Amino acid sequence: ISKNSESETFLRLYMRGYFMRKSFDTLTIADDYMFCAVMQDPALCKKLLNFVLEDSVGTITEVSYQTTFERGSSKGIRLDIWAGDERGKLYDIEMQTTDQKNLAKRLRYYQSAIDVGTLNKGWDYDNLPDTFIIFFCTFDYVNAGLPVYTFKTTCTENDKILLPDGITKVILNSRAAAKTQKPELQAFLEYMNGKKSNSDFIIELENKVNEIKQNDKRRREYMIMSAFEADARRVGILEGKQEGISEGSYQARLETAKNLIDMGLSIENIAKATGLAQKEVEKLQPKSEAL
Repeated sequence: ISKNSESETFLRLYMRGYFMRKSFDTLTIADDYMFCAVMQDPALCKKLLNFVLEDSVGTITEVSYQTTFERGSSKGIRLDIWAGDERGKLYDIEMQTTDQKNLAKRLRYYQSAIDVGTLNKGWDYDNLPDTFIIFFCTFDYVNAGLPVYTFKTTCTENDKILLPDGITKVILNSRAAAKTQKPELQAFLEYMNGKKSNSDFIIELENKVNEIKQNDKRRREYMIMSAFEADARRVGILEGKQEGISEGSYQARLETAKNLIDMGLSIENIAKATGLAQKEVEKLQPKSEAL
């Protein structure tokens, strides 16, 4: 598992395609950038988890963002919010606004990657922690009209028999917010849909969102990444529509790399994001830093 600095967190968000043309001031809790920024607060993260898991979450002892699980030559994954509590339970929390029709298989792969990433060589299988993968969706993936779908491993012949594998997967559907019997959860799902309420939790979230929007550093980060994505899409960096680099797009990459250096990102990550060679990025560093 690798944990990244705050700046590298937002670079990873960019690399996953989350920085579109939406202005910083119009971001909501349903946007990945804002969701990750808000959930950096362990207290808010715990409250949200408890609304979903019925007060079963202990004190949050760690929270990381855009945590990466690599699997050798296999496809790696990056988790939006990765949290652990005092009881050793682990939580992956994701915000999903686009139905790509593959969520079930994605949940399966995420669970396998998490298991491989958390069980060290030589450990017993009993050392696998209880894990919870939670997707907050602005659509009804299951198409059954429920606000919450909780999946655990049960016996086909007798669904009262639960296999104690420690795996829980939860898919939430904000479209059915009104159907939930949990007032605070309902308020959050409605908040995802753009509806504010007088709920104490929503007031806390709204204050946090406004605080982030007043942060010049966050605004600058978002604007730089958004501009870079627009340039990248034009030259086919993200979509693979164009081979080679024109002189104009090359200069745009150099300018973007300079901005990312100013933000304090690592040379390696800047090279990955811009497609430049690490040596080219190193040459862009101020002389005092390059020495």
